[in-house]
Amino acid sequence: MTYMTGKMPSGHGVHDAMLAEDCWGPKRRRFLDGQATWSNLLAKSGYALGMCGKWHMGDDDHAHAGFSYWCTKAQDGGVYKDPILVKNGSRVNVNGFLTDACTDAGLEFIEASQKRPFFLFLPFHAPHTPYGYQPERDRQWYKDTKFSCFPEGARHPQRRRNFEPHHGNRASKTAYSALISGVDHNVGRIVRRLEELRLRDDTLIIFSADQGWNAGHHGVWGKGNATIPFNMYEESIRVPLIWNHRGRIAGGRTIPKLVSTYDFFPTILDYLGVPAPAPDRQRVGRSYAAFLLGENPAWRNELYFEYCYTRAVRTENLKYIERAEEWPNELFDLEANPVEDTNIIGSPPDRKRMNALRTRLRGFFQASGAPPIGRWHDSVRNVLTIDTGYYDKWLEFRKGASPE
Repeated sequence: MTYMTGKMPSGHGVHDAMLAEDCWGPKRRRFLDGQATWSNLLAKSGYALGMCGKWHMGDDDHAHAGFSYWCTKAQDGGVYKDPILVKNGSRVNVNGFLTDACTDAGLEFIEASQKRPFFLFLPFHAPHTPYGYQPERDRQWYKDTKFSCFPEGARHPQRRRNFEPHHGNRASKTAYSALISGVDHNVGRIVRRLEELRLRDDTLIIFSADQGWNAGHHGVWGKGNATIPFNMYEESIRVPLIWNHRGRIAGGRTIPKLVSTYDFFPTILDYLGVPAPAPDRQRVGRSYAAFLLGENPAWRNELYFEYCYTRAVRTENLKYIERAEEWPNELFDLEANPVEDTNIIGSPPDRKRMNALRTRLRGFFQASGAPPIGRWHDSVRNVLTIDTGYYDKWLEFRKGASPE
């Protein structure tokens, strides 16, 4: 939702993963209706838009937000093996691997749209849980690996129990790794087809993700909601970001600027030369297109985050996390303590830094029209998992009980 709108959760109203009732069936809702999206703006500018993969933004079965080609997994479509897809309104039974099937649809869209400007949105389900199936093609690479990049430290005292079976589990490590290899394989299929169609030099490719992941890091398996209270660890909030456009974006560079999901909206419009809509204080992002083109304008290295009752500000070396519901706040010095295991918020020498970050954090959300953090629930539009008892031992954690 933030990629599509350039708004924080308190701006677009979706604060956590969608439940089925918002995505399918008689109660489904279209959360992007009435909101400006880059996809609608591209469609109005003459682009053909295809969406192939995990939508998960409400009314999943039907094309909207400017997309004319639509292929998603049906509600009862299984997980990774032999999925049922909804393709342009029709149910399709697929024999094989979900990641391959979504790519097949994407390739079909490219073939059909190659004579005009097009934008393919290909949001893979992988490597999300559950880990029921991966092709041997992708598993073979990990038969003898030691998985040294998966930490094996002590388990987080506030971890959620539903992820417990994955901790230290070789099968989970193999599955997660194989699912990523499946994504890599299918990105390669897209690039090769662009080469074959002689579209490669005229096509911008962007690779990113919508969340980070702890795979043993901090004693956690999962993302920000893998602990109670929710965390803002670097592994949870950092995602890959690659822009590739042969002949226009110089390759082999890493741009050392802090950019966010909410910056994507203005950046893609700026890069493509598509007029932006009227300013909206809820659209908080900035375009970083100039950096992609080799320029070096002034830039404030400071990012903001929001996940239900948790908000944060991150600078180049500090991270301040503020929570509602009487959950504890945190301050980490990322330079002195990159593993984020020492909360210095109560340290008198750090009080000045903490106060400055808190002022900036609250000012940012106030300027965007968000309610104070204590009233974060006022901005929620989707059915929240924390309101339905999904998070195990929610009340016990709030009362400070041990998860053991």
